[in-house]
Amino acid sequence: MTQIDFYILPDTTLEARLDFACRLAETIAGKGYFLHLHAEDEAMARDLDERLWTFRPDAYLPHALLDGDLADSVAVTIGWEHPPEPLADTPMAMLNLAPDIPEWFSRFARVAEIINQHQQVLVAKRECWQTYKQRGYPVKAHQLRG
Repeated sequence: MTQIDFYILPDTTLEARLDFACRLAETIAGKGYFLHLHAEDEAMARDLDERLWTFRPDAYLPHALLDGDLADSVAVTIGWEHPPEPLADTPMAMLNLAPDIPEWFSRFARVAEIINQHQQVLVAKRECWQTYKQRGYPVKAHQLRG
């Protein structure tokens, strides 16, 4: 069964949420997962693509947009409409940055959700939390300090 982790940030800006997403993506990929960042839309996906190039000056996280030429050759993809193809022997994780839960979330071993104190994010992610719990998925909260 898919494990769901909610990371709760004290920040109020959407910028802080996306910056944390980059750090979390590096951590998840470093644990050997194939990682898919599910963005709200194409604009957010392209923003994440740029941020992953620059979030740390001393590191690089190989990644590609899901519909790009390099998507089959990297362990981190970014998309907004459809999921990546399942992999046979590699555990898969998803970082969901969309306001709702994609219907195909259960193909991943782990799903991470990031909540910050921005009102729209709080409302959307509270609904996600309730949906996961109602469906019986194990949900864990990680309260982060500023």
